[in-house]
Amino acid sequence: QLQLVESGGGLVQPGGSLGLSCTASGFTLDNYSISWFRQAPGKEREGASCISASGATTKYTDSVQGRFTISRDNAKNTVYLQMNSLKPEDSAVYYCAAHSFRLCVFVQPENYDYWGQGTQVTVSS
Repeated sequence: QLQLVESGGGLVQPGGSLGLSCTASGFTLDNYSISWFRQAPGKEREGASCISASGATTKYTDSVQGRFTISRDNAKNTVYLQMNSLKPEDSAVYYCAAHSFRLCVFVQPENYDYWGQGTQVTVSS
């Protein structure tokens, strides 16, 4: 079965850190750019970060720039999102998505080839 599986979400206090992982099953990630999206209750899904297929290019939305770091290990078929200095407004379900376009771009969610099931991140004291 071709799928992406996220892990690493949880509850963290403001100012804390969490690391998310996105692992592919049934296919290899090295031909895909990967994006992390997030969706808070009552809000649209937004792109938070993306990484090109080679890992050479990364992008971040303004609200996470300088706090989040995306990386990938194609040998492990996994993409990571390290989140530092977390804020309550970072609370959301985080999804990873794979796009066959190798460069890092944010496009409409329906244009991605694969999605994970999502992992909850809650930032609260």
